Amino acid sequence: MQPLDAFPVSARRRIAGVFTDIDDTLSTAGRLTAEAFTALEALHDSGLIVVPITGRPAGWCDHIARMWPVDGVVGENGAFYFRYDHARRKMIRRFMQSATERAENRRRLEKLRRRILSDVPGSALAADQHYRETDLAIDYCEDVERLGVEQVRRIVTLFEDAGATAKVSSIHVNGWFGDHDKLAMTRIMMAECFDIDLDEARERFVFVGDSPNDAPMFAYFPNAVGVANIRAFEKDFPVPPAYVTERQSGQGFAELAAVLIEARK
Repeated sequence: MQPLDAFPVSARRRIAGVFTDIDDTLSTAGRLTAEAFTALEALHDSGLIVVPITGRPAGWCDHIARMWPVDGVVGENGAFYFRYDHARRKMIRRFMQSATERAENRRRLEKLRRRILSDVPGSALAADQHYRETDLAIDYCEDVERLGVEQVRRIVTLFEDAGATAKVSSIHVNGWFGDHDKLAMTRIMMAECFDIDLDEARERFVFVGDSPNDAPMFAYFPNAVGVANIRAFEKDFPVPPAYVTERQSGQGFAELAAVLIEARK
């Protein structure tokens, strides 16, 4: 990973949009700071497409799509995108799975929830689980004492043994039935909402994140950026982001926003 200064100014000028993780990328120690939110708004106001790509739940994403300075949001690790049409006052909700599939998978995840919480002492259901449509979020450090590496691996194993996909974020282990991920739904959103073939335009977009569940995005985008706290997970990335900020979390996001906006001037 190179320092952000190594991101060529010529490449920065060509950037058309920013995809960003939320937890520990936009947020800092569980809080969305004024600095980070102002940077998000400045990116949007500069004419860039801005889309959070998050593991957070549908309930949160409805709020984000409506009220944040963004062009939509991909949630629950790629299970859906939400985009609010302010002119028509209409929320566009696009899920990867049908309502019938989601209902059946929720029943399967409920059985898995009981197994995981029983087998991994100290783990807990994520506080935002009640607002989720498609996945099961197990808290390993957000509202509980941080679990050890082996305990987190055990949670992942229990998901995978049941045939579910499991991804570790900076706060949760998320599991779901289905083959969707952040990148697949981001591709769909860009095609359906902006008529952009992301495979052809990937060099014109930045993804910024911080944790292992961002790995497909880091590998896909040649101009991917990690905020400085990504170094705690550096060994977990088959392909790390090209660049890394000096500062951590929301401050690192603001650092990236500043150089992109400056290049546009």
